[in-house]
Amino acid sequence: MLSVDTIDLFYGASRALRGVSLTAPPGRVTCVLGRNGVGKTSLMRAIMGLQPVAGGHVRWEGADITRRPAHDRARRGIGFVPQGREIFPRLTVRENLETGLAPLARGDRVLPPGIFELFPVLSDMMDRRGGDLSGGQQQQLAIARALVTRPRLLILDEPTEGIQPSIIRDIGRVIRTLAAQGTMAILLVEQYFDFARELADDLVVMDRGEVVMSGPGATLAEQDVRRHLTV
Repeated sequence: MLSVDTIDLFYGASRALRGVSLTAPPGRVTCVLGRNGVGKTSLMRAIMGLQPVAGGHVRWEGADITRRPAHDRARRGIGFVPQGREIFPRLTVRENLETGLAPLARGDRVLPPGIFELFPVLSDMMDRRGGDLSGGQQQQLAIARALVTRPRLLILDEPTEGIQPSIIRDIGRVIRTLAAQGTMAILLVEQYFDFARELADDLVVMDRGEVVMSGPGATLAEQDVRRHLTV
């Protein structure tokens, strides 16, 4: 299980996170909600080791990884799909997927066939450059690249941003399928309550760098959650 315990994060003199805590257990979808600029992406980058924290702890499967670099966290089974996808536009779909093999032992560096069961469209585009794909196809590629690492924790930072509704439904289906396997923890950042409510077992609502509400989604009043999402 992922456990984030009262972490603080600064950009210079600006405090982005204020004592943020959350957990993400396997077999459940934990969704972090909040308006733009409340610290959601900073939290994901801190968990992934891309931004150092000033205080608190990040623990994964019982080990304190607070000071571990990002590549070590990837080797420990944490997969990350960043906001904006960040695929390699000049590499083919196959080459993009193969970059996800780097954290694995040499004998495990093969593309798992289950990837193409989840994203069948990619199997027909293996030799196309990533930059030639639509935004929705690039998002599917970014998620597939993270899954190539065989993660036990999958972090998705706003996977529905700028994506057409049909692809959003496909991404929702994939998230439900992965969670139903019971072995992977899924941490999802979203702005849109309806998508989060449909998928999430647990909600964490942020405002101004702090967690203001959290708990099983069914126990949180919709109007209270939405109050922290509207401008």
